Amino acid sequence: MSGRRAAAEAGFTLLEVVVAVAIAGLALVGLFQAGSGGLFAVDTAARAEEALQRAQSHLAAVGRDAALVEGESSGDDGGGYHWRLQVQPAAQRQGVAADGVTPQNATLYSVLVSISWQSRGHERAVTLQTLRLGAGSAGG
Repeated sequence: MSGRRAAAEAGFTLLEVVVAVAIAGLALVGLFQAGSGGLFAVDTAARAEEALQRAQSHLAAVGRDAALVEGESSGDDGGGYHWRLQVQPAAQRQGVAADGVTPQNATLYSVLVSISWQSRGHERAVTLQTLRLGAGSAGG
């Protein structure tokens, strides 16, 4: 009889197998969530990097393509991105041109560029701000 008892005790019971499968299932769910969370983080970082490049591009164009003008503008940037540009005077100084006669105004503008996009149901944005000098003649 001791041989039969040893053989019966050597195997797993159905309850032990069910518990082991449940534990393995929970571990797999945890691994899947960690992996998908990592993929979402990589996607968010890539979208933020692209938004930063787009914002730098818009910022570089301000004052180069056209004169600095106070105001706000916005638009669609493609790929699910939207841009917003704000230009506001920060300081103004009156002076004289290099010829020593012609009066000139110099205005320092605060320039803010924001690129936004939707990600997993939330709006995300990258904002860059700088100062740009705009010069204009005071007299006609």
